[in-house]
Amino acid sequence: MAPEDARHTAAAAHDQHHAEPGPGPSTLMEDAQRMALAIDGSGTGIWDRDVPAGRIYYSPGWKAILGYAPHELGDAIEESYTRVHPADLEYVKATIQAHFDGKTDSYTVEHRIRCKDGSWKWISSRGKVVSRDADGRPLRMIGTTTDISAMRSLSDRLQQSVELITNLTNEVPGLVFQYRQWPEGHGHFSYASAGIRDMYEVTPEQVMRDADCLHRLVHPDDLERYRTSLAASAATLKPWHLEYRVVLPRQGLRWRQGAARPSRLPDGGTVWHGFITDVTERKRIEAELQEFATIDFLTQIPNRRYFMTCMDAELARMRRAASAPTAVLMCDLDHFKTINDNYGHAVGDAVLRHFSALLRAQVRENDIVGRVGGEEFAVVLSGTDVAQANRFARRIQLRTANTPFVDAGRLIPITVSIGLAAMYATDASADAALSRSDTALYRAKHNGRNRIECA
Repeated sequence: MAPEDARHTAAAAHDQHHAEPGPGPSTLMEDAQRMALAIDGSGTGIWDRDVPAGRIYYSPGWKAILGYAPHELGDAIEESYTRVHPADLEYVKATIQAHFDGKTDSYTVEHRIRCKDGSWKWISSRGKVVSRDADGRPLRMIGTTTDISAMRSLSDRLQQSVELITNLTNEVPGLVFQYRQWPEGHGHFSYASAGIRDMYEVTPEQVMRDADCLHRLVHPDDLERYRTSLAASAATLKPWHLEYRVVLPRQGLRWRQGAARPSRLPDGGTVWHGFITDVTERKRIEAELQEFATIDFLTQIPNRRYFMTCMDAELARMRRAASAPTAVLMCDLDHFKTINDNYGHAVGDAVLRHFSALLRAQVRENDIVGRVGGEEFAVVLSGTDVAQANRFARRIQLRTANTPFVDAGRLIPITVSIGLAAMYATDASADAALSRSDTALYRAKHNGRNRIECA
């Protein structure tokens, strides 16, 4: 404690002693000494400024913060300003002046100050004008100074870590996010990396203000599934995984894959930390692979494998609904080998595509058509009896005969043999109905071709 502080303390104790009964001077001095020791031991220094005289008195503890001995350092206020870092000086002076002018209740600043060895420390100074003259001008100001260098160093390191993580997440191709949801269901993004501009064509600031601006971009057909998956993750605290579509102003329809881990908040809400990436290209490749696996490359209609899968599904539907029989047709182009031999395989392939188009033009949306062999095609007419199927087969036969294939001005006539059979809910498998229609087809070809036979 500075000598002047001790004198002030002693004077106050003397005045109190004569004013009213109470503890003796020795007790007050002991309390003051204990207080001074406690302050010095806390690493906090005390300063006492005589404003009109332009002088400031420092406690030994204050001087020790900067590495000075108790007898070192002058008390001129202008000298004290020379120790303030040049980049902080105007800010310090302005803050003091604002308090002198009565604009603030107290003076609080954090700034750098030069130590005895020339190094810089961060300090926190707090003070207050304790007396003013009749015109309100400050006379005396008392305060404390604390070394906060370690805290500022830690804060700087944390800030550097935050900047590093932010820079890293902003470079990742995708969106890194933190999403908070209150117990009542309303949510907001407390963090979103720069990748959100590519993923959703919005800015991090937009989704932090309004999370719904992102949700409104989810494809309408996927929105309910999107919301349900988040609700399930919040309820069970199981990781959130979802593939869904978004419709963006510039990019149009895109696929997104989201993955995040939830945790419960103290208020009962949920917070997710996760990642969203673009999987549009992967979904395109998957669709192509699925198409290759199910579609006949030449005719672009279902191949045999997928056709049989569809037949199985139709049989299962019949068993569930106990509906009317479904008709199955087998169609075989007559004398197709002769077309290949006379015109070449390229023309033969074109004829297959030609007949496939004729067939597709006749079926309904819920019917199934497929290429099940070289020149063999099959049709499933859902909910159709044999008589109705026979009329359909007749239309196919007539359309084929009346629509020859044209190659470089040459007309290549085509006829088709058709065998048909009913598929029943009691069939052991879809193969049973296909086998019956195949038997009928064999009979049609054996009896002269360009015929329709029923099983």
